[in-house]
Amino acid sequence: MRGCRSAGSLSHSTQMDLHFLGGATTVTGSQYLLDTGRARVLVDCGLFQGSPNEAIRNRVPLAYDPATIDILLLTHAHLDHCGLIPHLVNEGYRGRIIATRGTCELAELVLLDSGKLQEEFAKREARWEKRHPELVAADDAKELAEYQEALDVAAGKIPAPPPKEHVDDAPPPPTTHAGAAERAAAGSEAGPVAPDAATVTSAAVSEEVLVAIAGGASPALPAFRGGGDPDIDVEADLRAQPPHVQVDLDAPLYTARDAERAVQQFDAIDYDQEREVAPGVHATFFDAGHILGSAMIRVRVEAAGAAGPGPARETTIVFSGDLGRPHTPIIRDPTVQTIADYVLIESTYGGREHEPEDEAIRILAETVRMVSDASGVLLVPSFAIGRTQEIVYALDRLLEDGKIPLLPLYLDSPMASKASDIYRRHADYFDDDTRRLLESGDTPLDYPNQTETRDVKDSQAIAQAQRPYMIVASNGMLTGGRVLGHLRNLIDDPAATLLFVGYQGEGTLGAHLQAGATTVMLDGQVRQVRCKVRSISGFSAHADEGELLDWLRHFVDGRRPGDAGFPRTVFLVHGDPQAQIVMEPKVQALGFTTRIPRWREVVTLG
Repeated sequence: MRGCRSAGSLSHSTQMDLHFLGGATTVTGSQYLLDTGRARVLVDCGLFQGSPNEAIRNRVPLAYDPATIDILLLTHAHLDHCGLIPHLVNEGYRGRIIATRGTCELAELVLLDSGKLQEEFAKREARWEKRHPELVAADDAKELAEYQEALDVAAGKIPAPPPKEHVDDAPPPPTTHAGAAERAAAGSEAGPVAPDAATVTSAAVSEEVLVAIAGGASPALPAFRGGGDPDIDVEADLRAQPPHVQVDLDAPLYTARDAERAVQQFDAIDYDQEREVAPGVHATFFDAGHILGSAMIRVRVEAAGAAGPGPARETTIVFSGDLGRPHTPIIRDPTVQTIADYVLIESTYGGREHEPEDEAIRILAETVRMVSDASGVLLVPSFAIGRTQEIVYALDRLLEDGKIPLLPLYLDSPMASKASDIYRRHADYFDDDTRRLLESGDTPLDYPNQTETRDVKDSQAIAQAQRPYMIVASNGMLTGGRVLGHLRNLIDDPAATLLFVGYQGEGTLGAHLQAGATTVMLDGQVRQVRCKVRSISGFSAHADEGELLDWLRHFVDGRRPGDAGFPRTVFLVHGDPQAQIVMEPKVQALGFTTRIPRWREVVTLG
């Protein structure tokens, strides 16, 4: 299946519209289009990740003609915010991509890696399909029939089948394709590109089906009805949004060469400097405290002239991006915002609170000592950008304070090593404590007994190292990357400890293990989980619910609804439905009108 062409279905508006093209009732695929009537501004252009029901959205034709977009504003360099940019450029976008200097450098690293891995995945997929044409044909027929059945159920033509029994302790279903685990090994260090072989089945859907979905040819699928009615299962409504199909990615969405071309359009901006980015549109980037260079973006739209298109009065919209946590090491705290007409706030950890930072550090130290006493191995799955640097920093501080023994540390992620180099070049983004350490001659981003691997041979050799030792490897959700090789070696080893230090996406192997699974599917085989499994939530780069609400409280500041500067609507984005539904009433309790937008919903502002 080739990458689909953009639909080009949107035309310039005489009012101001906000299109929710990603990050709506899902954590991934962030993309928002602001059409002011005079300009079109895209905020983020991220890759949908996770299950095939999410990943298929990357192949649905764009809802607009990319050539008509005036500017792209990028909050940060994680794949779910920048990963679709090369595809956008391939489809005809020729404008600038504005981001901070740190984001420009990290995004180049992420996108080149993503393009390379998508090419590798497509080649492996093609080789597998060539070897097993009969299984491909069977899958196609079976899953297209299942999709048609779903449409018939939604249209009321046939009754719905009984729900499948769910067993919490059951291992993930085996993949239909015997070679799926091999293909998934190409998963990106920056985040999953391909479906997770351990948790989903492969499928194929014709391009005509995708085009039909994008064109709205499935009106029978349920529409979101909103909250407030106790008889409505809001979460089920949100999850029922189309497309609800699965797909094989048998051609790369873009290549490494495509990514190289796309990054030529990056244009760096400093924090706290307002710039007119499109006719009548001014943008200011503020530190979001999430990863190096991350930003929240305040967009100020000028009032339209007497006869011109656009808003009747000046309008300010704040896009939170991914908000970091206060007092996180290395980078600065999220910037406080106090005035806006509309706010889009992430809700990744709605309904949840992280443990305090000192508790997270205590658990990390305790785990290292436990592994040392057992002459075991500590395996930390970690995303290459942000989390890896924070874990290395924490281990360095614990060692400096005499709270852990000096164990060898293997940093098995070439991307993480390159990202750390970028961090070191941008010390001006660091917080005061980290800068003081650097000025005193300390190197907090480097652990004294650290070995960085550069190739697969180095990675494989770690298994022969003398114990005890520690491994930090990508990626963080166990959906691909070198960490899977270490997991295969250690999953049935009682002396090994698997330590999760970040968010585990729904349906991923990491989430399944974190929930206490006793068996998992690896390489097409059921494996017993005999290693210890621990989790630390305090290292999250995302604010928890309490911290999100604290950030929102600054918009109140003695004001009431209707007062100047008090947001007219707060949109909950970048979160799973369950998290958003739990968080929404707490946002409303602050006095805000809220909305949980669905995928491709359009809201008129004003």
